Amino acid sequence: MTVASSAMSSSVSTSQGMLPSASPGAHGLNSGVPSSFSQSAPEFNDTDKTGLLSVSWNQDHACFAAGTTHGFRIYSCDPFKEILRRDLKCGGFGIVEMLFRSNILALVGAGTNAQYPPSKVIIWDDYERRCIGEFSFRSDVRAVKLRRDRIVVVVEHKIYVYNFMDLKLLQQIETLANPRGLCCLSHHSNTFVLACPGLQRGQIRVEHFGLNMTKLIKTHDSHVACLTLTMDGLLLATASTKGTLIRIFNTMDGTRLQEVRRGSDNAEIYSIALSPNVKWLAVSSEKGTVHIFSLRVRVVGEDSSNHSIAAQGSASFYRNSSNSLDALLSPNAGANPGSSLSFMKGFLPKYFSSEWSFAQFRVPEDIQFFATFGSQNTVMIVGMDGSFYRCGFDHLNGGEMLQQEYHSFLKSS
Repeated sequence: MTVASSAMSSSVSTSQGMLPSASPGAHGLNSGVPSSFSQSAPEFNDTDKTGLLSVSWNQDHACFAAGTTHGFRIYSCDPFKEILRRDLKCGGFGIVEMLFRSNILALVGAGTNAQYPPSKVIIWDDYERRCIGEFSFRSDVRAVKLRRDRIVVVVEHKIYVYNFMDLKLLQQIETLANPRGLCCLSHHSNTFVLACPGLQRGQIRVEHFGLNMTKLIKTHDSHVACLTLTMDGLLLATASTKGTLIRIFNTMDGTRLQEVRRGSDNAEIYSIALSPNVKWLAVSSEKGTVHIFSLRVRVVGEDSSNHSIAAQGSASFYRNSSNSLDALLSPNAGANPGSSLSFMKGFLPKYFSSEWSFAQFRVPEDIQFFATFGSQNTVMIVGMDGSFYRCGFDHLNGGEMLQQEYHSFLKSS
């Protein structure tokens, strides 16, 4: 089946007209070889020419996918190991998006891929060893985001939201030019929140689909460079192209809840991550330091499972709290170091009264690194040089983080 419309710049096809009615997460990743891929050699040696094109965490950060010049690989983080490798004869993938730890992947070919162009999204079922859907666009795909019930495709000036089960287009969202493919989703089953650039510089559009509500939030004066949501979509963290400040917002009413400072010099931000318990924020940048900040945002319960609130209930919570920041901020504020001159903040430049990072870890400069949180006060960092770090931080005293683990994963078998 192929669906095309003059109102949309895409066409959709599936191998059977409709995706399987079963949940796409019914099977885990397997090691069988699909007919359209060829199994690579068991090990890659130092002379192998495989290059890394992209890395991306899955939704619960237990795995990450690596798009390479030959295909893609999937790695488990704890314990660290390669769990899947697929190589093409015709090129690689610039985007590889996982759906939790299931057999379903979204793939977008790199520019050198003769079979899969960068304007096409392939929905790949590794258990069935076949493509179960395709989306073709008139321009290159910048990003793909997956939920268990939705597929979201980002192109330069538009975002398409599709139903996962039948690939029907549900919504189109116009954005500013979005070459970074900025877009993030919530991943709790009872809330569907999408955040993306708006139509003005520094503006983020937040769609609360369950509430049929759109919120426009002015986050920065400059263009937004990076953003992320909590799993339930109730909190948004953003950084601008200046890369000095990271701000946390309430997505229900747009209230700015906290602002932390990475540094005083401009820098490109590569990643922002919020811990599952919403106590910590991690930021990586071109300056070669991964920063950890303590958050003062009030959470519901002590862990991520308690942080799950029904959409309507969370709406009521934030509407009742939006008139008072005290209801949204934890009383144990001040864990991040601040300037000793903060009492003069009315007379000094803004950075003197900023909250600075609580813990830090050094990585090579000018290499893209993407950080996220592991278990028990650990941070996992994946680099575009093919490196994986696991480091721990002292949740009471902060300071320099300690490296616990390192892998050069492009050379792993």
